[in-house]
Amino acid sequence: MELLLVSFVSGIVSMITALYLYYFVKRHDAGTPKMKEIAEAIRVGAKAFMKRQYRTLAIFAAILAVVIAIFINLNTAIAYVIGTFCSAFAGIFGMDVALKANVRTANAGRKGLDKAFPVAFFGGAVMGLAVVGLALIGVSSLLWFYGLEKGPQIVLGFSFGASSIALFAKVGGGIYTKTADIGADLVGKVEMGLEEDDPRNPAVIADNVGDNVGDVAGMGADLFDSYVASIVAAMILGLAVLGNTGVLLPLVISAFGIFAAIIGMFFVKFTEKKNPGATLNRGTYITVLLIGIFSYLIVAYLNLDMNLFYATLSGLVAGLVIGISTDFYTSIDRGPSQRTAESSKSGAAINILTGFSYGLISIVPPILGIGVATIVSYHFYGLYGIALAAVGMLSVTGMIVSSDAYGPISDNAKGIAEQAGLGSKVVAIADRLDAAGNTTKAITKGFSIAAAGLTVIAVLATYNEIVGIKIVDIMNPLVLVGAIIGIAIPPLFSALTILGVGRNAFRMVEEIRRQFKQIPGLIKGKAKPDYAACVDIATKGALQELLLPSVLSIVTPLVVGFVLGKSALAGFLAGSILSGLVFALFMANAGGLWDNAKKYIEEGKYGGKGSDAHKAAVVGDTVGDPFKDTAGPSINTLLVVMSLISSIFAPLIAAFALFG
Repeated sequence: MELLLVSFVSGIVSMITALYLYYFVKRHDAGTPKMKEIAEAIRVGAKAFMKRQYRTLAIFAAILAVVIAIFINLNTAIAYVIGTFCSAFAGIFGMDVALKANVRTANAGRKGLDKAFPVAFFGGAVMGLAVVGLALIGVSSLLWFYGLEKGPQIVLGFSFGASSIALFAKVGGGIYTKTADIGADLVGKVEMGLEEDDPRNPAVIADNVGDNVGDVAGMGADLFDSYVASIVAAMILGLAVLGNTGVLLPLVISAFGIFAAIIGMFFVKFTEKKNPGATLNRGTYITVLLIGIFSYLIVAYLNLDMNLFYATLSGLVAGLVIGISTDFYTSIDRGPSQRTAESSKSGAAINILTGFSYGLISIVPPILGIGVATIVSYHFYGLYGIALAAVGMLSVTGMIVSSDAYGPISDNAKGIAEQAGLGSKVVAIADRLDAAGNTTKAITKGFSIAAAGLTVIAVLATYNEIVGIKIVDIMNPLVLVGAIIGIAIPPLFSALTILGVGRNAFRMVEEIRRQFKQIPGLIKGKAKPDYAACVDIATKGALQELLLPSVLSIVTPLVVGFVLGKSALAGFLAGSILSGLVFALFMANAGGLWDNAKKYIEEGKYGGKGSDAHKAAVVGDTVGDPFKDTAGPSINTLLVVMSLISSIFAPLIAAFALFG
């Protein structure tokens, strides 16, 4: 049990470090009264949305907990509730510090880029450390209480609780943020010719709120669920092949992943001469290197087969490959974004076609990376090796989430600097931070999708282990039908979420136009817009639009399983994984590429801001917004949720299915 204690202590260390960084950020000055006023408006909007969202989710979680208690067992239901709480708390805590870090980053920018960068990064690090810390505390505690033999099955409930909250948070936050972003861009930029964060734009506060509820709370919950799911899948498969040691090994690797992330964070040092993006990448590379070393030492210390280390290493390497390829296809400094920007000279249609095509091409490297990691890890240690590869890839989560949360903090800082009139020098500093943040967000989305892909392969193996399926026969008609249904779910889910963004954005656009027409002196800056009206539209619409796609992800696998049987459900999961990876990677990468193509033009290329090329690029970016921030990153959570609910209800499906 000493190894279990190591896991628990690492979670505590992670939370203590997160609290230290929280107070580090809080000690910085929040700036002028005007800056504080803007930051308070963002905070109030974000808190209002989160309160209403979690009030809705509490009802849903309570109903599902009762269902699990009645049809599965009480212990799994208790673990489910604990999982929902940990996931929600990680998101709320991380978002709280992001709401403090944004204005403090803007104010620190008045003293220089080197002063602003650590506030933004360590603000994001609070979220990263809270995610991995709470995850390991929760999993370790449940294993300690229920024991190593029964515990892994109970922890499935904890993982499902985290996943269900993550799905709602990611879909709801994604719809919110893109509603505001699209409305602000289409009316403010294209129709009225305003700057990105012009205070005259009625949607500007809602847009800033969206960065926090979508990209901080939503993405944190998303990686929390993949992180836990990878550990749980490895524990269940490990119990079958290595006994208690197989249960503890993924936990210990994850525990030392936390220590590696903390060390890596403090290597993220920045000076005026350096590129913020390169500095962030260095922290990630150091973290990956340390996890590789720690994994080798752990396997050697426990006197285990060294093939276990090689399987873990394959996931780490695949994560690096995916990050590098995502950076190439989405970075503002690389060819695809720049060529998409150049194509904007011919209009919005060519911009969209070019970005769409590069988005499709960008799928190939990460898919190959996942494929190679799967083959290599299976070669070294079978299905347990695949699960360890997923654990290896996700052991970097602490650093990855930190870099991701840095992005919206920098974005908000830029908005606050512009709205508070801090001057072009401070806005330029914030813009440089924001540009690096856009690339890190794109890399994080690619990483999280790929990590979820490897995780759900491991969870699929877990499901097959539970129901006793050795081989999934695709020529079995029931399996084939299940696979076909599974293939259809990710595109249907994507369509529902994007349509939700479209409907809500329409309401937002109409409200912004109304204010410009009916509020005298608004366009001249002599009157204040009604920010609260736009925040309210984004909030109500997001909560309304998230219900159908979220319920679909939970109900569909159960219907397939109870009607067509356990083998058909295995086919369903395999089909959804394959199509889900394609759609998720394409939309995340194409969206990031369109965004940076627009920013490349805004730097002065091809006519700069206000040019025809810029207007075309804004349209492309508007198409890409719900791709990269709503549908794309939500699919990986969809895949994990469907895989976990199938595993939890697997015994019932095997016993009571109509067919198969």
